[in-house]
Amino acid sequence: MAEVFAVLGRELIYIWYYFTVQFHQIFRYWIFGMLMGSFISVFAKDKIHGIFAGMRNQKWGLFGIIPACILGIASPLCMYGTVPIAASFRKQGMREDWLAAFMMASVLLNPQLIIYSAALGRKALAVRIITCFLCGCAAGLLVHFFCRKKEFFCFDGFEERPGHDTHPDLFIRYVLNVWRNIKATGLYFLIGILLSALFQRYVPQDLMTDIFGGNEAWGVLMAATVGVPLYACGGGTIPLLQQWLWDGMSMGSAAAFMITGPATKITNLSALKIAMGWKRFALYILFVMLFSFLCGMAVNLTV
Repeated sequence: MAEVFAVLGRELIYIWYYFTVQFHQIFRYWIFGMLMGSFISVFAKDKIHGIFAGMRNQKWGLFGIIPACILGIASPLCMYGTVPIAASFRKQGMREDWLAAFMMASVLLNPQLIIYSAALGRKALAVRIITCFLCGCAAGLLVHFFCRKKEFFCFDGFEERPGHDTHPDLFIRYVLNVWRNIKATGLYFLIGILLSALFQRYVPQDLMTDIFGGNEAWGVLMAATVGVPLYACGGGTIPLLQQWLWDGMSMGSAAAFMITGPATKITNLSALKIAMGWKRFALYILFVMLFSFLCGMAVNLTV
């Protein structure tokens, strides 16, 4: 029995070591990401959405998809916040292809997640921003060419919800937003680091390289598939991705994971299913899986 406790204690020490090392590496990105995300949410969110709403009077045609994607990435809202906003944009006469681009980009990325992703290195950060932007553009193009004469979204029953940031004192409003951010992401962040520590201790590096490494289609497909059940919070997956990249995960596999994860996050799917209906919701899932696979393969061939 003493030997069992000795082994258990030694393993806990190893796990604690891996946990603390990665915590110190990523913690500053998490803190800065929350501070910046809350700042944008409190002081810039309405301006960003106002710029997008003002686009409806512009005659940019198909090229309006590009600024729609950029504004979607700049928006700090999650999908449950984006869908009611998109419903209000539609009532104001916003084009469906611009809405699709805005919503897709908003699902995949936001300013806070960009800062989190900086912990993965410049190359991974650039890949994430570019691939998410292209995914938003692709969604807008598909809606434009295949649903030009009919409505793609059904926003019946969606109403823009009152914001949480209503305190008259801006500083207190900002502090409250940061606190909500901590409560929403803190647990997932710690769980992600713990899972990363367990992977580092018990999963051989060669196995990770065999599964996710190289330029083979299998690794990209596996990463795209794993992203579906594992993704619960953007901040929580950064420690896992960082460890997997160290263990030999290819950049294309990481790109596929970073697309399918947020795009198929369970809370996002429930909102999207209501806004699209079952048939188009199934097409959305097919689009996400296919785009992430092709994008991952392209990244492996070029990066």
